[in-house]
Amino acid sequence: VQYVESGGGLVQPGGSLTLSCATSGFTFSSSVMGWYRQAPGKERELVARINLLGGTTNYADSVKGRFTISRDNAKNTLYLQMNSLKPEDTAVYYCKRYGSVGSWGQGTQVIVSS
Repeated sequence: VQYVESGGGLVQPGGSLTLSCATSGFTFSSSVMGWYRQAPGKERELVARINLLGGTTNYADSVKGRFTISRDNAKNTLYLQMNSLKPEDTAVYYCKRYGSVGSWGQGTQVIVSS
C-alpha cells in the first residue's frame, strides 16, 4: 500500500491550495478515504472523509466550509481543496484509507504564514 501526497507549500492567510494523493496497492474505489493532518506538537487528526463514490463527505468543524474533499476513482487519487487558509491550518497533511492500520505516506507540508 502506498500513499504519495503532493501539493503543499507556503501560502499567505486567506490563500488556497489543492492537495493530491496518489494511491496504489489496494482497491481505491472500494475504500472510504480520509485526509489527516498533524501540526507541530499535536496529535494527528482527521480533517475530512469521503465515501466510496464521493456522495458523502464529512469534515472536522475547524475546516467545515473551507475545505473540500474529492476523489477520482479512475485515477486512484484523492484531493483536498483548501480555501481561506488560516495559520492554524499549518501542518503536515496525509491521506489514508479510513480506519486502516499500517504505515503512512510521507505527507505534504502546508505552511500558512504572512
